[in-house]
Amino acid sequence: MDGLNPRESENRERFRKSRPRVFEKMARFTDKVKRGDSIAIIQLQYDYRCNMRCEHCSVKGFQGENSRRALTPADVAGLADQADALGLARFVITGGEPTVFKDLHDIVRAIDPRRFYINCDSNGWLLDEEKIIYLKGIGIDRIQLSLDSLDPAAHDAFRRMPGAHARVMKAVDYCLKHGLGVYIQTVVTRERLFSREFIDFIEFFNNKGVGVFVSYAKPVGAWEGRFENLVRKTDFEYMRGLEKKYRVFTHLTPGYGLHMGCIAVKGMISVTQYGDVLPCPYIHTSIGNIFDEPLKDIIDRGLGIKFFGEYRDTCLIAEDRDFIFNYVAEKIYGRALPVPCGEIFGPEDRTKVPFCEEMSEK
Repeated sequence: MDGLNPRESENRERFRKSRPRVFEKMARFTDKVKRGDSIAIIQLQYDYRCNMRCEHCSVKGFQGENSRRALTPADVAGLADQADALGLARFVITGGEPTVFKDLHDIVRAIDPRRFYINCDSNGWLLDEEKIIYLKGIGIDRIQLSLDSLDPAAHDAFRRMPGAHARVMKAVDYCLKHGLGVYIQTVVTRERLFSREFIDFIEFFNNKGVGVFVSYAKPVGAWEGRFENLVRKTDFEYMRGLEKKYRVFTHLTPGYGLHMGCIAVKGMISVTQYGDVLPCPYIHTSIGNIFDEPLKDIIDRGLGIKFFGEYRDTCLIAEDRDFIFNYVAEKIYGRALPVPCGEIFGPEDRTKVPFCEEMSEK
């Protein structure tokens, strides 16, 4: 297990001085992982309302009318209390599009910035200068802005919203001007990964002091069955080379001094608008519901499934064809989402070697 990189050390020292509870929990990440405990980011899919209809939308199957009980800020506060007790330290507010939520301030207050590092996803459409100042003021630490090309026409077509590119670019500059953390999330197919455009994209934002997070194409949501977009495992070596040269990263990039491989359940969970807990945003199976049982029990159930409780040196839903075809395509496609994990995984899928034991051998 490697040490912290300079940026992580700087951030941790900042939290030590300004938000000791966040620092205290992050400082324990290595010990927690050595014990086999999750250090999950909670990706909170609070509301699926959105002002765009993106070509690749991964939550398309969750959108529309639904009579199930939906999250409220009070529910989020209860979830945050449980997460804090478990030593978890990070939330990502997403949807949908968080900037259209009327109760966004209440959500942030319910999570409590004193206890958690809070990211917020956004397509950037509503992020004018006033909104950026507001988000920083209520306790958002960082905005994750979606942008998929330096070419305005290409991005706007992908997001199906004329003018989207111009608004994202302005939002980046407003974040930098007002000291709100920002990085770019960009969708990368295998074809794009090896393009000159992708390198130019990284260099452009790195030259502005902005990091780029790569979201590999996933065959779910609006891209269900789009297997031609998937990367291959051999492509990860190329990506690791780019990580050494540029400020670019994926969910497989070591963080906090830890190389965890696939972080589903171990390093991330998603909580849907209806309380279901997913192993990651793109694996649409429920490992439990926060309205029915404690978060700890749900996470333990997830870690008991071999794909999430064992070390996996890949992205299951972006690259692992066996997992994608035999579990996702075969057992999730065409069904109401999320599909209960008991209908996806059987006794043969139980964890055999805890990920912490496998990591210690890497």
